[in-house]
Amino acid sequence: MAETKREIERKYDAPAEPFRLPDLRKVPGVSDVIDKGVMELDAVYYDTDDQRLAADGITLRRRTGGDDAGWHLKLPVALAEGVRDEVRAPLSPDVPRTLAGLTRSRVRAAELVPVVRLLSSRDVSHLTGADGALLAEVSVDAVRAERADGARAVAWTEIEVELADGGDPEFLGKVEKRLRKAGIERSGSASKLARALDATGSGRRGKKTAGPSAPVTAGDHVLAHLRAQRDLLVELDPAVRRDLPDSVHQMRVATRRMRSAFKTYKKVLDPAATGPVGEELKWLAGELGVDRDREVMTERLTGRIEELPRTLLLGPVRGRLRIWAVATRHGSRRHTVAVLDGKRYLALLDGLDALLADPPLKAAADRPATDVLTKAALKDHARLAARVEHALSLAPGPDRDLALHEARKTAKRARYAGETAVPALGKDAKQFARRMKDVQTVLGDHQDSVVAREVLRDLAVQAYAAGESAFTWGLLYGQEQAAAADRERELPEVWARAAEAGLGAG
Repeated sequence: MAETKREIERKYDAPAEPFRLPDLRKVPGVSDVIDKGVMELDAVYYDTDDQRLAADGITLRRRTGGDDAGWHLKLPVALAEGVRDEVRAPLSPDVPRTLAGLTRSRVRAAELVPVVRLLSSRDVSHLTGADGALLAEVSVDAVRAERADGARAVAWTEIEVELADGGDPEFLGKVEKRLRKAGIERSGSASKLARALDATGSGRRGKKTAGPSAPVTAGDHVLAHLRAQRDLLVELDPAVRRDLPDSVHQMRVATRRMRSAFKTYKKVLDPAATGPVGEELKWLAGELGVDRDREVMTERLTGRIEELPRTLLLGPVRGRLRIWAVATRHGSRRHTVAVLDGKRYLALLDGLDALLADPPLKAAADRPATDVLTKAALKDHARLAARVEHALSLAPGPDRDLALHEARKTAKRARYAGETAVPALGKDAKQFARRMKDVQTVLGDHQDSVVAREVLRDLAVQAYAAGESAFTWGLLYGQEQAAAADRERELPEVWARAAEAGLGAG
């Protein structure tokens, strides 16, 4: 069974010998420095032969010695320097299945093999506060790094300062100030592994390659957008497997953004080549929707129930919703992980890589971005106008609900087109995207109400069959009907503002 620990630390290069740490009791907030002794650590780091994990700042190791012996997978936390999530698993001869799954979107079908071995003699001290609580752990590591083939070894000494669980990250800055006064500077390497690969000559170029420094043409902008979404899809894979909040939703959004881009920019990328990949993205979004739709509906109905007076909660309403949520979550959760473990999903990732490595560019790709992106976004806007006007011309009922749902999908596509154009068109594109998002939000809430009524009807039937009162479910059903009607009345005004959205060059 794997467990996760949030690791917040900073690394420093130790000065030349002889070396001693400065008196850290002079750090504000520190009452005592407790010597915890020296431990011997032996860690073998694993990666693919072309080091795909290292290319993305990920480390996977099997370590013996110390009080946390086992397998450790360290995943960077986005937009947080020095912060990583360490997922641990017990010692075993081979890479644990759970950790292998968390690396699959990077590793694909490649084999994980030893790349370097680190032997560390770790001298540990604890910084404690006036109440005796641990503030941080300071380690002086004498490291010997060996290539996997044993052909070369190097040695160095470094200092790690790791914040205690639940500690204030600002405390690390206070420790650093004291270290810097003693002439101790931050390490130039992000991790021991990075330094070891470089120093032993074991480092190899990973699969990630740098794109153009700054997009210029229409093709540059579209490809930059697609690469960013492809990278996000890969990065979100382990988050979805770990069931982190909003991860499924964000992964689904990445698939939809890419698929929308394929449709919007048919003059830039050949649809004959992007079409099959787009269909696979549609499949993945649908599979991820099983989990996401349950999540959204549970939050919506829970909120509705919490707003009701207790006198209107007849029967075990909260319990029945909880049973429904748990039952559907159990199935959908397993289903989502099974999809990510499947060959079809890995083939999709490989297909995206291949398409972006050799993009099927058309003539418009070399044209100025302002012209091409503006025209594409305005075309999506015109399509949205037709669908909104058609939906509003229908009488309330199932046909209008369906038409509004189709308009919602078109609004989302137009919004994505505006967002893609922001780097080239600036504030006009931002405003365009914001107006499209306003329409999408109104239509999205309307569609959620349509789906909610279907779920509420099912819950009412289940309650009735169990001999419970169905009154509350019927009341909630009526609230959702009213909410949908409110959104339909709101739409014309929201659309009137969006209908005026322009993009200058258009």
